[in-house]
Amino acid sequence: MSAQTTSQSSGHSARPRGSKLPMIIGSLAIVVVIAAMALDTKVVLIGTAEHVTEDGFSAETFGAENFPEVQKSVEDRAVDAATLASDIAADKGAAIEKYGVKAGIGAVMPVSFTGVAGEAKGGIYPVTVDGVPDDITIRVQTGPAINGTDLRDATGTIAFGQFKNQIEYQDAGSALNNEMKKAVLADIDTASLSGKTITVTGVFKLINPKNWLVTPVEMSVK
Repeated sequence: MSAQTTSQSSGHSARPRGSKLPMIIGSLAIVVVIAAMALDTKVVLIGTAEHVTEDGFSAETFGAENFPEVQKSVEDRAVDAATLASDIAADKGAAIEKYGVKAGIGAVMPVSFTGVAGEAKGGIYPVTVDGVPDDITIRVQTGPAINGTDLRDATGTIAFGQFKNQIEYQDAGSALNNEMKKAVLADIDTASLSGKTITVTGVFKLINPKNWLVTPVEMSVK
């Protein structure tokens, strides 16, 4: 019985095993293909100016083509800040009807002012403007991040129905912000505005009448 067991054991150990070489070669081939794909792939984040959707929508192109129209519309309709503050205080609804463009909650208001920039926080400067009550805070965002969709919504002519989906609609807003940075802020030292007199034309979302966060379409520094 011992001999039989030994014979069976010997027969089992002598059985040839399949080579692992094809498996190793196959794994290496997969790694090479993935590496090649990674090298040939450009990562574009949704919401950036370079984002292109499947139907060919280019946010970067949209921003370049549409910002000049948004800029001109805001400049043509901009209201002096002191006048706008007075009108909002007297009748917010009437001021919105007269000057603003309704956009979801609140309305986008065009404004212009000259004032002294205070200390920035996150690229946003408070601005002291003559004729505007002290209880109203006016701030201007100068980047590097420009937030919100105020430029997209400023004219009332750019609507969700023009786009394939919410992603494109959001991309359009980001693209206008990016184009504004190129056209308006690129030649301004936005890190050193504190204490300087700035003249701004821009828009803000009127939600809190006492707090205006302005996205500029035109800015100069004295």
